[in-house]
Formats: sequence, C-alpha cells, structure tokens
Amino acid sequence: MSTTTPTPTQHRRNGGDLVVESLAALGADTVFGLPGQHALGVFDALRRSALRYVGLRVENNAGFAADAYARTTHGVAPLLVSTGPGALMTLAALQEAAAGSAAVLAIGSQVPLAGIGGGRHGYLHELTDQSASFRGVVKSVHTARTASQIPSAVAAAWESALSAPHGPVWLEIPQDVLLAEADVPPVAGLEARPRELPPRPELIAAAADRLTEARRPVILAGGGVVRAGAEAELLALAEQLRAPVATTFGGKGAFPWEHPLSLQSWMEDRYTTAFLEDADTLLVVGSGLGELSSNYHTFRPLGRVVQIEADLGKLESNHAALGIHADARAALAALVKEVGEREAGLTEDGEAPGSGAAGPGSGDAPSPEAAVSDLLARVRDRIAGQQLDLEQQVLASVRDALPDGAVSCWDMTILAYWAWSAFDPRRTNALHSAQGAGGLGYGFPAALGVAVADPARPVLAVSGDGGAMYSIAELATARQYDLPVTWLIVDDGGYGILREYMTDAFGAATATELTRPDFVALAESFGVPALRTTPEQLRTDLAAALAAPGPSVVVLPAHLRMFAPTHLDS
Repeated sequence: MSTTTPTPTQHRRNGGDLVVESLAALGADTVFGLPGQHALGVFDALRRSALRYVGLRVENNAGFAADAYARTTHGVAPLLVSTGPGALMTLAALQEAAAGSAAVLAIGSQVPLAGIGGGRHGYLHELTDQSASFRGVVKSVHTARTASQIPSAVAAAWESALSAPHGPVWLEIPQDVLLAEADVPPVAGLEARPRELPPRPELIAAAADRLTEARRPVILAGGGVVRAGAEAELLALAEQLRAPVATTFGGKGAFPWEHPLSLQSWMEDRYTTAFLEDADTLLVVGSGLGELSSNYHTFRPLGRVVQIEADLGKLESNHAALGIHADARAALAALVKEVGEREAGLTEDGEAPGSGAAGPGSGDAPSPEAAVSDLLARVRDRIAGQQLDLEQQVLASVRDALPDGAVSCWDMTILAYWAWSAFDPRRTNALHSAQGAGGLGYGFPAALGVAVADPARPVLAVSGDGGAMYSIAELATARQYDLPVTWLIVDDGGYGILREYMTDAFGAATATELTRPDFVALAESFGVPALRTTPEQLRTDLAAALAAPGPSVVVLPAHLRMFAPTHLDS
C-alpha cells in the first residue's frame, strides 16, 4: 500500500493549530517571533488563524518588542521562537521582562521527543536540558509533550505570566508534538485565572496607623505602581496624607511630574536620598529599593519603612520594613479607604485631619509642598554648577519635540540616564527603558512593540551608536510593517557611558571606541527616511520626523556627559 504526502489542501489540524487556537481563546490578537525548523508547525498554523504576526530579525529584539507590547497593553505578549540558538537568543530580553514585570509568554519548540531526556542524539539545535537555561530567568517553565496537553499548558503559562507580579514565562513543545495530528475539537472554552494578590487587612491597618501618625510621611513609588495601573490610588493617598512622592526610574509617570508634592525622579542625588532617609515613615510601593532606587545602596532610613511589593523575593530584601505582600493597586486602594475612614473619624471629633501633633507640616517645620520645592531647587542648583548646558538643551529639545500623548523607549545610553532623572513623561506608562536588567539594544525594538500596540501614536526610540548596532536589522521590520517609530541615534563614536566610567576610574578608556556606519545612508538603504541634525536644530528636526508617517531616523553627533554622582562621597 503506497502513501502520499498530504497537500496543503489536505491539512489536518495538529499541535501547531492547538497553540494558536489556545492563544486566541485566551484573548491574544498579536504574536511576535522568528521562525525556525523545529517551530514550523506553529508558524504554519498562524496562516490559518486570525492572529496578527509581527516578525523581527533577531530573537532578542523580538523579545524586547514583546516586552514593550506587554507593558503598553498591561496584557500578555506571545513570543514564538525555535529550538536551541533561537530559544537562547531570547534570554537577555526575558531577563529585562522579568526585571520590568512584563508578561511575555515565550513559546519555543524542542527537538523531537526521542531526543529529550539528557542523552546526546545529535538532533539539530539539541541541548541537554533546554528548559534549564530559562529557570533562573523567567517566572515559570512549562512543557507540553502531547498534543492534548497543549491548551492546558498554554493556559497555565498565560495565568502565571499575568499573576501578580506580571512576568515572563517559558513554554516548550517538541517538534513532533507540534506536527502531530490533533484528535480533539478546536479550542474554544479555554480560561486562565491569574492569581490575585490582595493585602492582609491587619497589615493595612498597621500601615495606616504609621502613616496617619507620621509627622513627615514620604512615598517612594516604583515600577510596580505603573504595572498595576495604580496611579489614581497613589495620587489619592498622597493628597490624603500630604505626603511628598518620589518615583523610581521604573516608576516614572506613576505620579504627576509637576504636582506640588512631586519630588520627581532624582534618585541618583544625595539631596533626594537624604529627604527619603529623613521621613519618619517612608511608604515604598512597587520597588525593592535596589541599586538605582537606593542611590547605589547608600540609602539609610532613619524612620520606619512600610513596603508594598508583589514580588515576594523583594520584600524586605534590602531594608527592614512592615512588609505587605500585595498588588500595588489593591494595597493602595485599601490604604486610601482606611486612611479616609480615619480622617472622617477625626473630623467627626472636631479635629481637622493633619492639624494635630502628628500632622504633616506641623509646628515650625515647612509645609510638605515647601519642602518639595526646596529640594528640587537644590537639585537644580547642583546640576547648574556642572556646566552641562548641552545635555540639558538636548533633553529639553527631545521633550519639546515629543507630543504629549506619545511614548518613548530608551536604550542604555547617556541621554537615557539623564531621562531617568530629569525627563517628564507627561502621562503614565509612557516611558520604557532597559534599566531593570541593563542590557543594550532595547530602545528601538521596544518602540516597535509599542507601535504595534498603538499604531495611532508616534513612538520615539533613543539609542547611542553602540546600542543602535544591536538592533540595526530591525529597520527592515519597521519598514515592512510601516510602523510610526522615530529613532534618535546619539552618535558619540563609542560606548559613551563606559568611556566615562573607565576614564573616571582608571584615567583612560579601553575597548569603548567604535567604528560605525553612516547611519543616515544605512537607514535610507532600508527605505527609511533619515537625516543628520545638530543640538540647535534637534527640536525642529525631531518634531518633523515624529509628525511624518512611518519610520524615520534622526542622527545627532554629540558627546554628552553625565552629571556628577553623589553616592561616591557617602
């Protein structure tokens, strides 16, 4: 009896179909990725689905795009890659997603089932234990070894990614399972129920006690506030307590920049560090008080700390605190209610909230608003004394050129380090950077992911020339999908921040100087409009590029410097 190879019209549903059906059933409408031999079953299934596929040129960049898409949508971003090299190329992006709490569902193929189990069978892309490479990076690792396991495995991974705190997950499926005939009905009624993380009532009561009794309450808001969508609750609590609010670099946009209680984001500043230290009760929300948020671990609180954190591993990991393991939004909402009820009780007793000995701004101390204004003035004076006019001019030009509703994505470059401290995003969830894991190459592919999520708004990417070379191939992606991303490349001839670090530490820099292409000509070879600008012309040129449809590149040749650090003298 002879056999024939099925033609495309004879297709029978297989494991790849179950993957895309499961993703669609859970609410996905877009997937990112890059195909490979072992993953062809799932990529072939995409053409039979309604899912939109966005293909990038390097798996790491596909991961960065998925990361920013997840941050923008507050949802899950599926990422499809192949076995071995393709899978491993995502690790740096997944580390950033983990640091930034981005719900990336990475689905990778595996060698056929016969090659799994630790032996060396000689399959292409074979690893002894592929999933082991991911266990120290992602929230959870999942496997499907039969076609019927695929929907439940996808749902479990989706649920893990969206449970607080959000984060990346890894699911792998062998090649032959993806190609195996699926003798089950099309996936329809699939559900995932992410774990909620409400605060314990006795901890909220204790936190409310400390905050309402404090004379100098201060709030430090981290990226967990943005990821949880807790900006309104943060604002309400700060105004109830009249508590100044600083935001970490990951928490930028969590609190209105120009609010009278806003300390902004000058975390690498000794004046800000001292202000936070001097609080008799410091409420830390959605931050682990890590290296950058603690001004390189020089922060030493003098008062009591209350910490709200969804990531259990970060709770009290750097400082003793009244630790509340909870989602930022749920915990802040509970605090707003609890503090409000206490204020109402005080009012009924004839005493105005905040007017007693425990009230903020009592006695001869300046009001919280005056204290905030004084701090920001001292920060400005410190920067003004360092002859950094060019850097401030460039950052101001970028801010002026960027429409208020637009999102910006920043690579690891000197201008981004300035933006962490000094840039007003003007709305929440509008500035994304790689400051969590600190890898190069994030800015441009992340901006592509944002543009996929919201193509009606222009998006700005900012890179140095060194970081730009990590993702230059994605100019083809930007052109292919006609994405409205303007890429500002600050060209200083090398790894500028490393040049500064090495020169300061050793008196000279090594391995920081780079030969680079003509970025304008290179962009134009991809069919992407590009121009070279100057600091004086930057605002005009950048605004025009952002207003034009489709992708564009603006190159700024400039040597920028960082403001002086303050932690080295602590």
